[in-house]
Amino acid sequence: MRRLLLLSNSTNHGGSYLDHAMEAVASFLGPGRRVLFVPFALRDWEAYTAKARERFAKAGIEVEGATAGSMGATALEKAAAVFVGGGNTFRLLDRLQRSGFLEILRRRVLAGMPYLGASAGTNIAAPTIKTTNDMPIVQPASFSALGLVPFQINPHYLDADPSSRHMGETREERLREFLEENDMPVLGLREGAWLRVEGDRATLEGANGGRLFRRGTDPEEVAPGAALDALLRTP
Repeated sequence: MRRLLLLSNSTNHGGSYLDHAMEAVASFLGPGRRVLFVPFALRDWEAYTAKARERFAKAGIEVEGATAGSMGATALEKAAAVFVGGGNTFRLLDRLQRSGFLEILRRRVLAGMPYLGASAGTNIAAPTIKTTNDMPIVQPASFSALGLVPFQINPHYLDADPSSRHMGETREERLREFLEENDMPVLGLREGAWLRVEGDRATLEGANGGRLFRRGTDPEEVAPGAALDALLRTP
């Protein structure tokens, strides 16, 4: 039974790290209150883990930091729950692939280990990272990710600003370009939104909702509280 909590972002404007979602995070993790934090999306793993540990401690949740190598793999095999933090999605996927953690993580989560992701950690829950907003600062072996859900996700989704003078592609236009080459739904998660998956049930939660993109149709507005179970049955 899949148990996923996929956050669009870890910090809302005007708030501190995870403030907007901590109640949902604590509820999701339940009474175990211990999580393995994967800091691979940033360069300084020690500082990133310390930041997560400090924030989670305020909610009574114990954090262990993942490291590369055999000790990290053993910790992942034994973890009660995992939190994959945000940062650069290409770097995160590359580190997971090269460490051998990607397959361990997929196997454990599909067997029921709770998975919490934010930003880049949410990107890699999809089949590929093709709908990330990040620059490819490193080159992973492939774009294939965890595939914990059968559709793509675009965290930090931004609506077009009609008053902007920027003439480049909007986020909507970029996702439409993706659909020209890939026939797979894309869920755009606005800041402050997250997707909760419990087995075959999926619910959009948080404050700001999202937009659902499919090939051949106009984007669909998705309000907080909407059931998205049908997306889990995407062929």
